[in-house]
Parts: sequence; C-alpha cells; structure tokens
Amino acid sequence: MNASAPDMPLGAAVPAAPGRVLRHVLEAPAVALILAEVVILLTGVVSRYVFHSPIGWTDELAGVLFLWIGMLGAAIAFHRGEHMRLTFLLDRLNARTRALAEAFGLVVALTFLGALVGPAAKFAMHEHMITTPALGIPNSMRVAALPVGFALMIVIALTRLWRTAGWRDFAMSLLAVACAALAFYVLGPSLKAIGNWNLLVFFALTVTVCLLLGVPIGFAFGIATLAYVLFATRAPSSVIIGRIEEGSSHLILLAVPLFVLLGALMEVAGLARAMVGFLASLLGHVRGGLNYVLLGGMYLVSGISGSKVADMAAVAPVLFPEMKKRGQKPGEMVALLATSGAMAETIPPSLVLITIGSVTSVSISALFTGGLLPALVLALALGLLAFFRSRGDDMSGVARASRSQVWKAFLIAAPALTLPFVIRFVVTEGVATATEVSTIGIVYTVLLGVLVYREFEWRRVYGLLVDTAAMSGAILFIIGAASAMGWALTQSGFSTQLSFMMSGVPGGKYGFLCITIVAFVVLGMALEGIPALVVFAPLVFPIARSFGIHEVQYAMVVILAMGVGVFAPPLGIGYFIACAIGKVPPNDAMRAMWPYLGALTAGLLLVAAIPWISTGFL
Repeated sequence: MNASAPDMPLGAAVPAAPGRVLRHVLEAPAVALILAEVVILLTGVVSRYVFHSPIGWTDELAGVLFLWIGMLGAAIAFHRGEHMRLTFLLDRLNARTRALAEAFGLVVALTFLGALVGPAAKFAMHEHMITTPALGIPNSMRVAALPVGFALMIVIALTRLWRTAGWRDFAMSLLAVACAALAFYVLGPSLKAIGNWNLLVFFALTVTVCLLLGVPIGFAFGIATLAYVLFATRAPSSVIIGRIEEGSSHLILLAVPLFVLLGALMEVAGLARAMVGFLASLLGHVRGGLNYVLLGGMYLVSGISGSKVADMAAVAPVLFPEMKKRGQKPGEMVALLATSGAMAETIPPSLVLITIGSVTSVSISALFTGGLLPALVLALALGLLAFFRSRGDDMSGVARASRSQVWKAFLIAAPALTLPFVIRFVVTEGVATATEVSTIGIVYTVLLGVLVYREFEWRRVYGLLVDTAAMSGAILFIIGAASAMGWALTQSGFSTQLSFMMSGVPGGKYGFLCITIVAFVVLGMALEGIPALVVFAPLVFPIARSFGIHEVQYAMVVILAMGVGVFAPPLGIGYFIACAIGKVPPNDAMRAMWPYLGALTAGLLLVAAIPWISTGFL
C-alpha cells in the first residue's frame, strides 16, 4: 500500500499544471495571507504582553483571513495532487484501469464541488448582514472564500480532465456517478424506511468505494454526506456549507498553518540537525545509541514542527547513513522511525492535540501539559526494546566523542534545544495562546537561522509558504468535510445509539477504555488521524465523561491508539510514509514492525490504566 499525505505528494501520476497564470492566482494570495496572519497575531502578542495595551481586533481579522488560507490552500493542494488519499488499490491496477479510476476521482470531486458552489455563494450573500464587532467587516467577506475556493477547484478539475482523461474515461466515470445518483434517488424511500441502517450505505459503502478508488479523503467524506442529505433527509444541501464553514474555520485551527510553517522553517534554519548532532555526540558510542538518539530526536523535534511527517523527514536523513554504517538493518531502522512517530503524537504542539481540543472543547493548554509524560512512557518502552534488539551491533569501529566535542555540539545545539521549552513556557504562562505561540516560534527560528546557524536561505521562503498553504488547506478541507459528516451522523441519532451501546460495555470504565483503544486503532488504519478524530471524538468524549474518565487522559488514550493504527501495517498511512522517507521497501520493514508495535501497545495500556501519567502535572 502507498499513501499520500498533505505534506507528501501523491505517488500517483500527477497531471500537468493547469497553467502558470492559475498557479500564481492561487499561490501569491495564499503566501500573502499567511505572512499577514503571522504579523497580525505577533502584533497582538507584543501589544498585549510587552506594552500592556491589547489590540481588540487582531483575532477578529485573523479569523477573517483564516478561511481564505484554508480554501486557497485546498485549491493549491488539489492543483498539485497533494490531497490525502489511499492508493494501495490503484497501485495494483494496470495503467488503463488506473487512468479510469483517476478520471472517476476527478468526476466525484467535480460533482461534489459543482453541487455546492451555488449554495456556497448564496450562503455568503446571506452572511452580508452580519458584521464583526470591532472592525465591522461583513461576514460575507470571510465566507466568500468557500464559493471562490470551490470555483477554483472546479476549474482545476475540468482542466485536469481535459489534459489527462480521454473522452471514454470521462464518459464512463460520469455515467458511473450518474447511475449511483439515480440508484440513490430511486431507492430513496426504501433508504429512509430502514432508518439508521442507511448509514451503512452512505458512510460505509460509499466512503469505502471512493477511498479504494483513490478519491481524496475529503471529497469521499463530502460526496457521501451530500448523498445522505439529498436522498435520505429533508435538509437542504446548504446545511453542508454551514458545517464545512464551522468545522474548518475554528480559530484554534489557525495553529495548523502556522505550526506547519514553523516546522518547515526549523528544517531550513538547521535546528533539527543541531539537536540530533548533539544527541549523537552524547550517545553515539553506546550500543544501540543511535536508536536512542532517534527516539530523543523525535521527542524534541515533535515539540517544534507539529507534523509527524516533517519530524521523520528532519531526523531520518541525519541518522540513517551512520546507522547503516554500523550494520543496522534498514527494516529495523524504519520500524523504529515509524513507531517513534506514533510515540510522538501527544508531544505538543502536535496538530492532533490542537485538532482534538478544537472538536471536543478540551483545554489546549491542558493537552499540551498532559501529553509529555505519556509520550515519554512510550519512548521508554521503545528504548527498552531497542536495547535488547541491538545487543549484536558491532561497535568496534565506533569512537566515543571527546568531552570537548560533546560540549561543542551542546553549545551549537543549545539555542535550538531551548525552542520546545520556550513554546511550552509561553503557552503555560499565558503569554500567548496556543494559536499565537507559533508566531513567536517562527520569529525565534528565523533569528537563529540568520544570526546563529547562518544556514537560512531566503530564496526558499516563498516555496515553504506555498507548501504550508497546500498542506494546511488539505488538512482543513478534510476537517471541514469530516465535520459535515459528523453532523450527519449526529443528527441521525447514531451518536445516541453509539453512546448507549458503549456505555453498556462490561468492565466499567476500563472496559470502555479497551473498546476505545481497539476502535481507534482500526480507525487510525482506515481513516488516518485527523479525519477519525473530527468525526468520532465528539461522539465518544461525552461517554468517557459519564464514566468519570478525565478528559485529558482519555484524549491521550485516543490519540495514542489512533497513532498505533496510523503507523501499523498493512494499512497504516504513516508506516508507508516512514518507508518512503527511509527509502526502504515496505515488505523489508514489515516483520521488524511487530515487536515495536507491541512495545507501543504495552505503553498505551499503561497510559490507559494509570490516569496520573496524563494528569499528574495538570
């Protein structure tokens, strides 16, 4: 199986660009908006904390611009072929059948966008009478991003179909979508009559078929929700627009593009290399020492980038060549890299922590504090296993770094090592919010890159900003579509039925925690992290509270269980991304993965059994 993620281009053939003009129409405004967000939020922090003169409109203006970043970013990701999707079935098809599947995916996306661009425009016009309290900006200026983004993606889809799909593939795909719509229309009364069993048709069968055929996850969620609303309810399709707008424009999610940018700048500025270099000088001579360096590097870097793929991409190239020289098996290296990615899911300021806080109303600050120790428990479990598995390593040619070399590496890394602590201190002390703190990290990283490490390349900044917009837009589009699907599941009564079923699990809260672990491991393999959280976390958190489970502990259990699924073969997306980063065939690492996944699961069970691990420092 191959999988694509927002920050990793699709392995599938990516069509030619729709044109230089369209590319600049998408990229230049997105870059300008991201820079504006950084300046606006940083201005709010400085005015409030330094000059003790808060500016009341910074969050307001940031919220207006944020939805535009998300929609332009989604269009850029669509243009570049970087929307997250599953490709394990596509990669097993012959070229002719795959071309047909690619055309089908574009027609599905076009159907979804075409059905909603009109309602989105009407929704924007209806919002004109609502204005922001401080600046008096009509809300239509913000939500107009939805119809504009949909229209841009329609143009991209049509252009791509024109350039890459033959008329036969286009006609067959259009016929397949039309036949599905006709079947839903004809069977509509019967689907309504069977009650919530129709959810299996819309949200199990439809989503599964779309995902298997390579339709991007956001569009698979969206088309299933659209079909459900049109053919199984009396609600207007415009309700989907409201759910997408609400789900993808929550202000706390503004941390997504800003932390993505911070992670990219960290790599350019040389911070990750400095951190890993210090750890290698400290532990590189110990048997299995580079395994511990990898774990320590992932723990530290995860506190900066917020993206597990960025973490792995920053650490692996620095360590893997030396690990290979010492005789480490490639499969073993990738297995440790992948499971360390799962271990680091709860290390702040992870995008997963921000997402789960935004959809469940759990304090982001509490999640940031509670996430450190659970990750440490899992790191210790992985480190213990790595110790036993490295007993046969040949260390005869490895020289221990001198004390002066260690101190030199430490002095070089010290400014970088302070960044995770600066980020956490600023949030916990109330200097800045979880959204604003990323701007402080961005300025700090740029200053280090320019003044200390002197590796910062200004010519790469524009490309980094475009990459940030594309990755963020892909994530936010999934969150918006998943929010709409979550609304459909909730209003159908499914959440009530789920609550009743799960609350009756034998074994009390521990039985419920066990069911949660199994469920989110499976969801992590099937849906990847953020979509699974957005859809299902709001449904299960109230049940956890009814059992008396602390919401922070439950969040850690959910996130870590989901992380195990995301990085577990043969379906986990993260596993295949780790193989791609390590340049190791997936089959070579499959066998080595299972002991490490076992260590992760043992650590996860400890986190579930001992609440203090998650709540002791709150």
